[in-house]
Amino acid sequence: MWTVSYPRLPGSAHSPPLCRDIAAEQWCDGTVSRAAEETNRRMLRARDAMDRAYAQPLDVPALARIAHVSQAHFTRTFRATFGETPHRYLQRRRVERAMSLLRETDHSVTDICFEVGFGSPGTFSRTFRGIVGRSPRTYRKEAAATSVPTCFTMTWMRPSA
Repeated sequence: MWTVSYPRLPGSAHSPPLCRDIAAEQWCDGTVSRAAEETNRRMLRARDAMDRAYAQPLDVPALARIAHVSQAHFTRTFRATFGETPHRYLQRRRVERAMSLLRETDHSVTDICFEVGFGSPGTFSRTFRGIVGRSPRTYRKEAAATSVPTCFTMTWMRPSA
């Protein structure tokens, strides 16, 4: 059973809800509507698919089908839910994996580019630099110079959204 309680203005017996978050359908007491919960599940399903198959060619129509919504609704809702577009999330996920491969393997930057799902080395380098702030080659040199546990490196080197 869903319970909804509304905050009241001081001295008022009847007042409307004060802090309803329209995008998330969340109320001040932390309850979430069934529709918002279902929407969140659908977006998580699509994001999980991106996490599993980040190296595959994924596009918005395919992700919208996974979430069982239209393409426009998917893009709008994904951004409202996670704070970034599906394309940007997928790019960031691919760059995170590339960072790991650059630290832990001696594969060429070009091989890593194609392994994580980018179509060209130029796009990979531009995107990598935009997210990390350094080129892949510079990142590899700097990561090799530091000798710290992997868990520490992954935590501190994770790109922000």
